[in-house]
Amino acid sequence: KLMNTNQLITLIRQWGEEKNITGPNAKATSLTQYLKLHEECGELLQGLIKQDHAETIDAIGDCGVVLILLAQLEGISFEECLESAYNIISQRTGQMIDGCFVKDK
Repeated sequence: KLMNTNQLITLIRQWGEEKNITGPNAKATSLTQYLKLHEECGELLQGLIKQDHAETIDAIGDCGVVLILLAQLEGISFEECLESAYNIISQRTGQMIDGCFVKDK
C-alpha cells in the first residue's frame, strides 16, 4: 500500500532536518540542492535511456526529495509550488508537437 503524499512529504522534511540538509543546523544551500537536482536528473536520464524501470522510479523519487528540500531552504512549501504551477498550467493552451506539449504564445 502506498503512503499518503502528505505523510511522505512530512517524512522527507523530517529526514532533511535529521541529515542537516534543512532546518536550524542546515549545511545545504539552495545552490547545493540545485546541483544535487542536476545530478539526480542525470540519473533519471540514464534510467530512461537504458529503459531501466527501477532506476527511473528511484531517480524520479530522488528528484522529488531534492525539490521538496530545496523549496524548504527557500522558505516556501513544495505544495505551494505545485499549486502555483497547476494554477498556471490549468489555464494554458497549446498542442502536442513531436511528443512535447508546446504552449500557445
